[in-house]
Amino acid sequence: METVLVQISDKKAYKLLENLEELRVLKVLKGIMHPPQKLSEKYAGKLPSNVADDLQDYVTQSRKEWNCQTI
Repeated sequence: METVLVQISDKKAYKLLENLEELRVLKVLKGIMHPPQKLSEKYAGKLPSNVADDLQDYVTQSRKEWNCQTI
């Protein structure tokens, strides 16, 4: 058996996992912990604006590259 750590941020997705647990397809080891906090809220005012802009550009470019990949 393999243990996989997954963060679920959608209530419907979590409900799906609960349904799969009822069918004994998987086992949920931990329940809902707390609502996720946006990184922009968590780190607001902690980075200089030029560093934050560079980071945002990097994340945006990474997402574009990720979306272009095919499996």
